[in-house]
Amino acid sequence: MVYAVRNFPLSSEHAKFLIYAQDKETQEKWQVAVKLSLKPTLTEDSVKESREVEEILFPRQLTKHSGHLQRQKRDWVIPPINLPENSRGPFPQELVRIRSDRDKNLSLRYSVTGPGADQPPTGIFIINPISGQLSVTKPLDREQIARFHLRAHAVDINGNQVENPIDIVINVIDMNDNRPEFLHQVWNGTVPEGSKPGTYVMTVTAIDDDDPNALNGMLRYRILSQAPSTPSPNMFTINNETGDIITVAAGLDREKVQQYTLIIQATDMEGNPTYGLSNTATAVITVTDVNDNPPEFTAMTFYGEVPENRVDVIVANLTVTDKDQPHTPAWNAVYRISGGDPTGRFAIQTDPNSNDGLVTVVKPIDFETNRMFILTVAAENQVPLAKGIQHPPQSTATVSVTVIDVNENPYFAPNPKIIRQEEGLHSGTMLTTFTAQDPDRYMQQNIRYTKLSDPANWLKIDPVNGQITTIAVLDRESPNVKNNIYNATFLASDNGIPPMSGTGTLQIYLLDINDNAPQVLPQEAETCETPDPNSINITALDYDIDPNAGPFAFDLPLSPVTIKRNWTITRLNGDFAQLNLKIKFLEAGIYEVPIIITDSGNPPKSNISILRVKVCQCDSNGDCTDVDRIVGAGLGTGAIIAILLCIIILLILVLMFVVWMKRRDKERQAKQLLIDPEDDVRDNILKYDEEGGGEEDQDYDLSQLQQPDTVEPDAIKPVGIRRLDERPIHAEPQYPVRSAAPHPGDIGDFINEGLKAADNDPTAPPYDSLLVFDYEGSGSTAGSLSSLNSSSSGGEQDYDYLNDWGPRFKKLADMYGGGDD
Repeated sequence: MVYAVRNFPLSSEHAKFLIYAQDKETQEKWQVAVKLSLKPTLTEDSVKESREVEEILFPRQLTKHSGHLQRQKRDWVIPPINLPENSRGPFPQELVRIRSDRDKNLSLRYSVTGPGADQPPTGIFIINPISGQLSVTKPLDREQIARFHLRAHAVDINGNQVENPIDIVINVIDMNDNRPEFLHQVWNGTVPEGSKPGTYVMTVTAIDDDDPNALNGMLRYRILSQAPSTPSPNMFTINNETGDIITVAAGLDREKVQQYTLIIQATDMEGNPTYGLSNTATAVITVTDVNDNPPEFTAMTFYGEVPENRVDVIVANLTVTDKDQPHTPAWNAVYRISGGDPTGRFAIQTDPNSNDGLVTVVKPIDFETNRMFILTVAAENQVPLAKGIQHPPQSTATVSVTVIDVNENPYFAPNPKIIRQEEGLHSGTMLTTFTAQDPDRYMQQNIRYTKLSDPANWLKIDPVNGQITTIAVLDRESPNVKNNIYNATFLASDNGIPPMSGTGTLQIYLLDINDNAPQVLPQEAETCETPDPNSINITALDYDIDPNAGPFAFDLPLSPVTIKRNWTITRLNGDFAQLNLKIKFLEAGIYEVPIIITDSGNPPKSNISILRVKVCQCDSNGDCTDVDRIVGAGLGTGAIIAILLCIIILLILVLMFVVWMKRRDKERQAKQLLIDPEDDVRDNILKYDEEGGGEEDQDYDLSQLQQPDTVEPDAIKPVGIRRLDERPIHAEPQYPVRSAAPHPGDIGDFINEGLKAADNDPTAPPYDSLLVFDYEGSGSTAGSLSSLNSSSSGGEQDYDYLNDWGPRFKKLADMYGGGDD
C-alpha cells in the first residue's frame, strides 16, 4: 500500500518512482516502477475499460493424436490474486474471469469449490457459471482469514469434466485497522535505589492483530510522561522496539522518591505519528531500599540505674534513627557493648517494634565492688552498608549505669560449719561461735541470731555474739544423728530496711564413747527338750561403734545355780556364741536364761540380757511338734491390746444397733396412729381406745354431720314453729369447712381446729337437734347418718351430775339441771 506522506503537486518529475522488495530468506530482490497520473474523467469507454478484468485460461491437457499421447506445452503457474481487506465495494466485486479454450466448440459450465465458496464460510466468492466471472460478495478481514484457496472447474452440459481443476489463491492484503493492545494496563517493576544509568528495570509488551511482517503490525514504544519529575524528568528510557525500560540518570533515592509512574505509548506503522495507531499503558516503578543509611544514636550519652544483685532488669533504653525502610534488614539495628564491661554483666537486646536497644543486667552486680559502669555501645544494621556509601558503618554512644545499694542477706562463713565433739557432753557446755557477716559494708547494721532447726533440742545460740552452748546431753546413738553427724540450722537477721536474713548450718560430728552396754540378739528362741539335734545361736547388739563394740565376751551368771547347771554357752567368734542344753532332758516350757555380754571398750561395759527360750518336743528333724505352740509361747502385749480393742468396738456396734432398733419400734408405733396418705379413710372403720365425755368431747365438728341436701334452711321455716330444744339462732361460728374430698393427712389438723372453735362457741351442742355430718364419700357400705334425735324429752332425769364433767358440759348442766327455767 502506497500512501502520500504530504500534499504535493503532481508534475512530470514526481510522476515516477521505484519500489524495491527483498525476500528475507532467499535474499532475492524485485523492483517495480510506479507511475502516478491524474485520474481522468470517467466516460462510458473508460468505465467499460475499467470493468475489464483479468482472464484466466485453463491450461491445455494432454491429448491423444493418432493413438499416441502428445506432450504439450508446460502449464502456467497462476499467480495469487491480492485483495485488500475492508474494501468498500461495490459488491459483488469482480475479481477474474475463468475461461476454457474449449468453450468455442462446447457449451461449458464453470464453478469454484473450497473454503469461502461452497465450504464455510460459504458465499464469500461466487462465479458466473456461463461467463466464468469470479466475484467477492462482501468485505474481507485479514485477521480472520488471511488467504483463500479455491479450485475452479469446467464441465460440459452433461456434467463431464472437460478441464483439469485449477487452483486460485486469493491473498487478503492487510490494512491498518487494529490498534496496539498492551498485555496489561498497569505494569509493575522495581529498581534499587542508587542504581547506575543503564540498569534494567522492566519490559512492557503490546500486540497488534495486524500483519506483524507489515508496517501495520510493527510497533514502536516511547515514554510520554514521568511522575514525579525529580531529580530529573528523564530518569528512565524505553527501547522503542523491545519495550525494555532502563535507567538513564543517576539519583534514585528511596528516602526522597519511593515510586515513579510512567505513561508508555505503543504505535504501529513503526511509530509513524501520522498514519500509525497507538495505545497507552501505565508503568509503576517502585524504588526498593538498600542499606545506604546507618543507624544513628539520638543522644551521645544515655543514663540508667540498677539495684545490686538484680538480673534481667532493663537498665537503659537506647534509641536510634534510620532512614531506611522500617522492619527490613537495612533498618533493623544490632547493638553491642564495645567497652566498659570486662566481666560481661550487661547485654543489649533489640526491640523488634521500635528498633530500640534494651540494656539489661545478666549477672548480679555488687554495690560494694562497683558503684558505677560507663559502657561504650555501638549500633549497626543487620546487613552491611551498600557499596559506595560514604557514611560510617556504625554509630557509637556511652551508657552511664549507677548501681543502687540495697540491704543484702547476712551470710555465714563457712556454711556449713563442721566441728568434732565427743558425745555425752553435759548441759551448758560451749561448743563454738557461729557468726554471720553482713555484705553491706556501707550500712551500720546489727545482726542477731536465732535457732531455726534443732531436731533434738540440744543447743542454744547467743542472740548477740553467736556462741552455741548445749542445753542437753549429746548422744551419738540418737535417731536424729545420721552417720555420726548432727545438723542444726541457725538464722542471722539484720535491722536494715527491709530486714534481711540468712541461714547457716552447724554440723556436729559426734565421737563415740562407750556409753551403751551390749544386748543379746535375738531375745526369744526355741530349742528341743534334749541337747540334740539343735542349739541356739545368739549374737550381741551394741549401739556403740568400734572400738567400743565387739569383739564380745559371753558368759552365764553364777546365780541362780540352775542356769549353769542346765545351760552352757560357747563363744564362736567375736560377735557370735552358741547356747546349748547341758543336761540330757529339760521339760518343755518357757525359760528365761540370763547371759552376761561384755564389749571391748576402755573401760569395757557389760550387761546381763535375758533370753526367753521355749523348750518344746521335737521330731527327728529337730522341729517343734507341740500343738499349743503359740499359746505356750504367750501373746505379746501389742497382740493383747489389739484383741481388747476389737472386742470393745464390736460391743459398741451391737449397742448402737439395739438403740436404733428400739427407736425404730417407737416410730412405727407412733405412725400407727396416723393414716397412710395412700389409704381412703372414708371406707375404713377406725378404732379409738377412749370414747371421751360425750358428744361434745369428740374431736369432730358435729355441725358437719347433717347432710346438706336433707335439711331445710332456717330461712324457709315459718316463725313460731321452731322447737325449743333446737339450736338457738345465733351468729354462725367460724368452723373450719373441709373440702368434698380432703386429703387423709389433714384430718388431725381439721379435728383440732374444730375442737378449738367448739370450745369458744356459746351455741355449740349438745342439743337434741338435727346435726349435720360431713359426706363420707361414694362407695361406702355404711348408711348415711341424717339426724340424731333424742328418744325422750329428758324432763324426768337428774342432770346435776353434769356440773362435775368440766367446762365443756357447763351449758348443758344449766339448761337441763336448772329447774323449770
